[in-house]
Amino acid sequence: MRSSESRESGRIGRTRRASISTAADRGPTERAFLVGIEYRLRSRAGPAAKTAKGSRTRGTEAARDSASSVPGASKAPRIPEFSAEESLEELRSLATSAGAQIAGEFLQHRDKPDPATLIGKGKLEEIAGAAASVSADLILFDHDLTASQQRNIEKVVNTRVIDRTQLILDIFAKHARTREGQLQVELAQLEYMLPRLGGRGIEMSQLGGGIGTRGPGETQLETDRRKIYRRIRHVKEQIENVRRIRTQQRQRRESVPVALIALVGYTNAGKSTLFNALTQAAVLESPKMFATLDPTIRGVTLPSRRQVLLSDTVGFIRNLPHTLVSAFRATLEEVQRAELILQVSDSSSPLSAEQDAQVEKVLKELETDAKPRLRVMNKVDLLPPRQRDSLRDDATTVHVSAAKGIGMGTLLDRIDQTLQGDALSRIHLRVPQKEGKTLALLEARARIYSRKYKDGLVELEAEAPESVLRRVREWVVEKPSA
Repeated sequence: MRSSESRESGRIGRTRRASISTAADRGPTERAFLVGIEYRLRSRAGPAAKTAKGSRTRGTEAARDSASSVPGASKAPRIPEFSAEESLEELRSLATSAGAQIAGEFLQHRDKPDPATLIGKGKLEEIAGAAASVSADLILFDHDLTASQQRNIEKVVNTRVIDRTQLILDIFAKHARTREGQLQVELAQLEYMLPRLGGRGIEMSQLGGGIGTRGPGETQLETDRRKIYRRIRHVKEQIENVRRIRTQQRQRRESVPVALIALVGYTNAGKSTLFNALTQAAVLESPKMFATLDPTIRGVTLPSRRQVLLSDTVGFIRNLPHTLVSAFRATLEEVQRAELILQVSDSSSPLSAEQDAQVEKVLKELETDAKPRLRVMNKVDLLPPRQRDSLRDDATTVHVSAAKGIGMGTLLDRIDQTLQGDALSRIHLRVPQKEGKTLALLEARARIYSRKYKDGLVELEAEAPESVLRRVREWVVEKPSA
């Protein structure tokens, strides 16, 4: 009985590892064939309402845009969307980050998805031939597949098939370093795999087989589901422990009035490079997508000498799987608790507007879209000189290059002006010279405008945050009249 249980547990582990495995587990680089899909809406309102072939809208977004084009309809501001070519380019970057080698690509335009195979059996046979001709090890779809669609496609192409969510989960599993990150990725993987257990052939049939084993026994599918549910409960308990520890750490931080600032943005916008430039930390900087998964917090001293905490967070992406947003809730709580959000954008990317729109969607889902925010347009060093010279900062936008150190001083000044917590006050103090700790505190945490020595006292004119003022209040005196 024990050996049977261990065999079942081992088979579940093999099933999970086979469906979602990291590049390190696979060994040699796999050759991936990419499949992109664009859906064109055929409106009953006539040819004028049809979505053009090169349109940047698809699916329900296309329906909304088509409806808004009808005379008399209320026009809402159009949210920029990725075109099919741009979406396929992003899939290419994701595949490279997962460690795959791009063997070929295929982009299909359809009026609507095929419920059985997503793109139709005829096109699948064409893709199967193209993938076989370049010796592809797997086929990556730039779309989420249902369990039945994935099985139907694999029957036709005779090659392993992975959808977009599965690919993102693979990258997360590859880059998770801390125990917390690994738990969150495992939870997302289990929740993704659970509805896809059915229909795996003989291994999901009744347990046993033969004389003495017939009857209403538990199916292998039910056994697998029960084991996965048990594992999900265990992982959620561990994540809850992590969340409790984070809450305790946050309460200790909040007992001292130090503002928390969160870096958010699309993946590969340069958040970690900016984080290192501001904090002198050594967080991994990589052009690969989702290089940062585990949150990092470091202290920063602003020009006003106020101390703040800066948090580097996981990058957002278009159609971020809901299981990942839920699983990384403990990590993203830093964004929810932040007093100021630095939204980092890649100013050199032609998709900057589309990427910002996707970040807005995630922030709205986290209910943080109303928080004070400062836009940081990064990578200005990659812009043409004439375009770079025409850029102008304003009250809510700063242009920087984290890699070259351009605009860091301006950004810190703007953060100083935007933060409302731990307010600054202009004070006049008389501190005895023997109070070395107090003088050192003022030197480190306040802006000192004048200093005079008289009768064993140090007279100071300074600007200090409220947190410092509370500690030196006994030395504060009224400023003498002119």
